[in-house]
Amino acid sequence: MKEEDIRFWREISHKIIYQVEDAISPLVGRKTSGKIVKMGADGTPTKLIDEVAEEKVIEILKSTGKSITLISEEIGELKIGNRYSEVIFVIDPLDGTANALKNIPVYGISIAIADASIKPLEELTLQDIEMGFVKNLANCNLYEAFKDNGVCLNDRYVSPSIQDNLADSSIGVYIQGDKINRIGKLSNTVRRIRLLGSVAIELCYVADGTYDAFLDIRGNVRIIDIAAAKIIIEESGGIITDENGQNLNNKLNVKERTSVIASCNLKIHKDIINVIGGF
Repeated sequence: MKEEDIRFWREISHKIIYQVEDAISPLVGRKTSGKIVKMGADGTPTKLIDEVAEEKVIEILKSTGKSITLISEEIGELKIGNRYSEVIFVIDPLDGTANALKNIPVYGISIAIADASIKPLEELTLQDIEMGFVKNLANCNLYEAFKDNGVCLNDRYVSPSIQDNLADSSIGVYIQGDKINRIGKLSNTVRRIRLLGSVAIELCYVADGTYDAFLDIRGNVRIIDIAAAKIIIEESGGIITDENGQNLNNKLNVKERTSVIASCNLKIHKDIINVIGGF
């Protein structure tokens, strides 16, 4: 992607972030914001606050006058413009909806961008993402990554922790149901575990050293949730794979699912996979 294109799409991404933030601000912490308004394209119920966030995303992308394909949690896939798409936007307009409804300060927006000119949409994967933005809308922390250019948190370059001992590690998890048994041994191995309820934001905590690792091994993580965080982690120098240590190369599709483990370095990564029995 050309430098002028990167600048343009960065400006559009910032516009989306700040206007979505303004749009949902009056809805945060309100019971009525959790009203189910439809069934989303990903097969989960769409709440009012989600719909408001996504509608703002669509409004801004249409205002660019560009040809774009949007892949988003509620609407699925939307073609904007009459020509071949210039870029693919993979967006979760509100990651951590349950937190936002309860005014728990871990909820945000995730935006990933791929160049649509390199190959057909049906062949594009997570490996083709070139730009990633994740913002915690509750505390204004904004992570930005551009391919081969590192990661910034609020315009300051960041990197993962240097922890190399799993027993001293602080990790985040997203787990529920019968899968919780799989982290039993891990919980007795690491120093501390946190579950905050926002996959995109917690993955970024690995990039800046807040967490030493993060994992979601339900096998049900949506590509939309991790598309931006993946490039953020990789550009920071961290490691991100599925639970078996395989590269994440899922197609850019609203129905794609996977597991995910992100770590500050290869040693911690391998140790976690061994403990949970991934290999």
